[in-house]
Amino acid sequence: MTEKQIYIVGAGPGDEKLITVRGKELLEQADLVIYAGSLVNPKVLEYTKGECIDSYGLTLDETTELIVNAVNDGKFVVRLQSGDPALYGSIVEQVEEMKKYGIKAVRVPGVSSVFAVAAALETQFTLNNVSDSLIITRPAGTTLDVDQIEEFSEMGATMAIFLGTQKIESIMERVRCPKTTPVAVVYHASWDDEKIIRGTVEDISEKVKEAGIKRSAMIIIGDVVDPVNYEKSYLYGVKQGPLD
Repeated sequence: MTEKQIYIVGAGPGDEKLITVRGKELLEQADLVIYAGSLVNPKVLEYTKGECIDSYGLTLDETTELIVNAVNDGKFVVRLQSGDPALYGSIVEQVEEMKKYGIKAVRVPGVSSVFAVAAALETQFTLNNVSDSLIITRPAGTTLDVDQIEEFSEMGATMAIFLGTQKIESIMERVRCPKTTPVAVVYHASWDDEKIIRGTVEDISEKVKEAGIKRSAMIIIGDVVDPVNYEKSYLYGVKQGPLD
């Protein structure tokens, strides 16, 4: 008996060419693609000739029913998530539902929007003598009672904040790093309408408000946004001896 399965695919950050080769291949084979609404660039959907269903507004039970019915009909199903499914993708709960119906979910990683943001800013999130760590987090909200933004902001690490644009004013009031710390807000990183707003903890919320950005953007806090006084990498800064 053939094993029942679906594929959970990371669509990448937006640019349709930033989906993985494997992800593109699976979309080309798909009979049904259930995609994560406006978080997925419509251009990515052009890789498939199958039926495309927007999952925005659907409950987990409704999405599960769509998948189960399609699989039982012998269809090749792709669940298309934005970025990489491992970050704020609600994947575990979807996989658990599939297991109840004997359906295996095969995960295909994607390029996270956080890395598209680094490319847009022409920087790197870990930089010698500036920041050795990257903290990925989000503010408290409907599905999160308490966050750790205040504590994280004291660590001197680069902070990448998902799902926080609408709360940027309160976030900047809460962070405990210096008011002069550089901040960037990147809207639709890698999309055709990408927009970058730069500022500091003190003034970024006003700049974002003036730009009219309310969603689909990431907040980056830290000196890597405007790196100065960084040390050269040891790999390139010191002449190496012969390899063993």
